[in-house]
Amino acid sequence: MSKNDEDDREPGDFDDALMEREAREVYEELLERVGESSPRPRLEATRRAAELLGEPQRAYPVIHITGTNGKTSTSRMIESILRAHGLRTGMLTSPHLERVNERIVIDGEPISNAAFVSNWHDIRPFLDITDAELELDGQDPLSFFEALTLLAFAAFADAPVDVVVLEVGMGGEWDSTNVADGQVAVFAPIALDHTARLGNTVAEIARTKSGIIKPAAAVVSAIQVPEALAELARAAELTESTFAVAGSDFELVSDTVAVGGQVITVKGLAGAYPDLFLPLFGDHQAANATLAIAAVESFIGGGTLPLNQDVLAEGLATVTSPGRLQVIGNEPTLLVDAAHNPHGAAALAIALAEYFTFDAVTAVIGILGDKDAAGILRALEPTVDHFVITQSTSERAVRAEDLAELAVSIVGPDRVTLENSVEAALELARDRAGTTEKGAALVTGSITLVGDAIVYAREQGWKP
Repeated sequence: MSKNDEDDREPGDFDDALMEREAREVYEELLERVGESSPRPRLEATRRAAELLGEPQRAYPVIHITGTNGKTSTSRMIESILRAHGLRTGMLTSPHLERVNERIVIDGEPISNAAFVSNWHDIRPFLDITDAELELDGQDPLSFFEALTLLAFAAFADAPVDVVVLEVGMGGEWDSTNVADGQVAVFAPIALDHTARLGNTVAEIARTKSGIIKPAAAVVSAIQVPEALAELARAAELTESTFAVAGSDFELVSDTVAVGGQVITVKGLAGAYPDLFLPLFGDHQAANATLAIAAVESFIGGGTLPLNQDVLAEGLATVTSPGRLQVIGNEPTLLVDAAHNPHGAAALAIALAEYFTFDAVTAVIGILGDKDAAGILRALEPTVDHFVITQSTSERAVRAEDLAELAVSIVGPDRVTLENSVEAALELARDRAGTTEKGAALVTGSITLVGDAIVYAREQGWKP
């Protein structure tokens, strides 16, 4: 930047640049801690730091959400419906697509750099005390996610907010978010994922996730496989909580494809809600919306009072879920979807077939090392015509060469191309998609790859 350019800047521009730099420095401090790929199965460390901070997680009621797939979209729907009801909301989700600020949302907006930095400076001395105590006890210091969770709790209390929608990072029982007590516990569909950490069976995983159920909570669950449902029912009974399950206590009555999304009719816990527009694609999103409605009914009115139809319609109609079957470019169509396990990839494949009329799909695929890459590829194989294999900027990404070899063994050599750089993979996929009248390029396999694609599409000026 030249001196003349600096002279033309408004005073606020300097403040913005300073805050951006300080926020980046805070993020770099967080990154120096143990990363999210190696979570610590403990609560005492987060609980101790929260005690030193004055228990900020008890300054507001909490809706706590876990599951294998759909929990972020469901969280966003719950938050949007609550905000439509006039409540000031806080929301913690993970991971982020582009900026860490996305994870901590206050009243529908990512936390500002100023609030991110100031709350960090407020809590850091107490994190340092906790780290020192942990070191004396021979334990690792607070991890990235433990520290970020505490930062979110403090930011929500500082805002302040009326209610927090809290998404579990991994599992449930020992996840650092579980130092909060959720008045409502929400369970998105549970399937195999993170098996090295959570268990090798759906029942074991469900048992770990059921740990978020607190005494006398309201529990609402998506449709689950029998072994998962049994674990959730057991935990609800032990905690003397109410237990409502999709398909019996509430249900999706119908969903119809519409321009820009779908129209759904839901029978909730306390009311019937016809003809709600949902600006998201996929039957799985209709199921997520049904779960979100039941969760809000449980929070507002204890599941016995129907929601106002107009307010509910407003909340759903304004919901967004970046990175979930999101169109980020046209001519040709470029979509991104954060499916990162076989269950999510299967839902993506169904949605592509039912909600779009593409005559050929070229998929850019990159997968992280702890995921079931073969399962993801097999789930997408019937829907994708050609696979462009690459790897994201994540240190956990499978080497593109290794993933390409696996893809060839599953779909055959004629349907696989290797491109080590994400940028080259995206350009190739768009070129291939442009060779047919209704061709599309799809980016999926990991959230980090989707984030990389969104950034590159913006840099190139590709617009939906």
